[in-house]
Amino acid sequence: MKNKNQKTNHRINDSITSIDIRLVGDNVKNGIYSLRYSLNLAKNLGLDLVEINPNMSPPVCKLLDYNKFLYEQKKKQKKLKQNQVKEIRFGPQIYEHDYEFKKNNARKFLQEGSKVRLIVFFKGRSIIYKNQGEVLLFRLARDLEDCSKTERMPYLEGKRMFLVLTPKII
Repeated sequence: MKNKNQKTNHRINDSITSIDIRLVGDNVKNGIYSLRYSLNLAKNLGLDLVEINPNMSPPVCKLLDYNKFLYEQKKKQKKLKQNQVKEIRFGPQIYEHDYEFKKNNARKFLQEGSKVRLIVFFKGRSIIYKNQGEVLLFRLARDLEDCSKTERMPYLEGKRMFLVLTPKII
């Protein structure tokens, strides 16, 4: 059962204010029931009564283990967050050790399942070295082709050159 003191996005158990509710779920017959009956049913089953859609008339509620529900929501959000685009920035003239370090980071991100956007930034007049930036991005794409696919070839946007890599699905 859920404590009343914890802040939540959903109304649960005694914080539900409606007299009648529409009860849905796997372990109950769907229909309109009184709040008192639904709370007793939830207590007997060892579950929480959670208001899913308060805008309906009567509000839609579901019987479930609220802590498990919150855990699964956090897990889904974490997985979505993990599969975001990671960015790695380079200058057009980069030392070999720095190149290897950033290449290994890109490989790690790709193996985790994230897309990687490689950026070569040109400061001031270094835009005259855009061919070096393109060579650098092609070299990275070639070095990482065992764990990635090139989603988009190198392109120049202002004073930055981009290359997007996606992980290979094995």
